[in-house]
Amino acid sequence: MLKNSSFNPAKGLLAAVLLFTLCGSVVVAQSAQQSPAPAQSAAAPDQRRVLSHNSRHAAMYYESMWGVDSLRVKLAESGELVRFNYRVLDPERAAALNDKKAEPELYDAEAGVKLVVPQMEKVGKLRQSSTPKAGMTYWMAFSNPTRVVKRGHRVDVVIGAFRANNLVVE
Repeated sequence: MLKNSSFNPAKGLLAAVLLFTLCGSVVVAQSAQQSPAPAQSAAAPDQRRVLSHNSRHAAMYYESMWGVDSLRVKLAESGELVRFNYRVLDPERAAALNDKKAEPELYDAEAGVKLVVPQMEKVGKLRQSSTPKAGMTYWMAFSNPTRVVKRGHRVDVVIGAFRANNLVVE
């Protein structure tokens, strides 16, 4: 038993918490020192796991709210165009994406730009705006003349009230 009656349980608890915190930070520091491999290769498996987790939730959201899935952003024409594709599951809900009045925009925060769908003289806007049909894949192209949007960048596509966030450019 303790002979010293000045023992304070709160001080003992505080000391234990500080000890565990100190041990935890030492372990984290040691594990950071032991892995001299490049950050990109070490982070790649974790990123894939997080992205697949997020994309499952995102896919359910886009399917239930907007009637679309298979959202993809890809560079085309040597990077001078950025193509956005989506597949229609529910034509009624997906009609907002094909609305001719809505002006699509692509935002790249990393590059600090907003891209728009170009208007071609004889062709018109580089986008499909027909009545959507279930199972069909639709596209639109954004002008990227300075090629500031690059593979690996995360972009947001906005078409009227529709917003697809954090899409990775392929």
